[in-house]
Amino acid sequence: MQRLFWSFASGWPGIGLLIQRITTGSVLFYCAVASLDRTSQPALIAAPMIGAAAGMLLLVGFWTPIAGGLIAVVEVWMAFSNGGNPLISIMLATFGFTLAAIGPGAWSIDARLFGRKHIDTP
Repeated sequence: MQRLFWSFASGWPGIGLLIQRITTGSVLFYCAVASLDRTSQPALIAAPMIGAAAGMLLLVGFWTPIAGGLIAVVEVWMAFSNGGNPLISIMLATFGFTLAAIGPGAWSIDARLFGRKHIDTP
């Protein structure tokens, strides 16, 4: 899994990635809940639910490249399949893609599980 990330950024870049992960995951969860209020047809709520599940993975920073790529694909699909204004879907697809490309940052489960380890030798 380490080869999926360039690095696990810490400091200000890591804080920026954390804020981006929290914002993207929260907006995806909000959009899924809002889609449940609008309709109860399974075909219309499947994509927002997939996005919300991937957003929860992003929120904690687990499997970030996979979750970000899934978000990008689902949101692009939603932008072109739904009528109306696709700007939020395009924004979320962009955030998902950038998180998949950059990685989760130092404050994530991925960094704890797959980050570089220091081995002390006597």
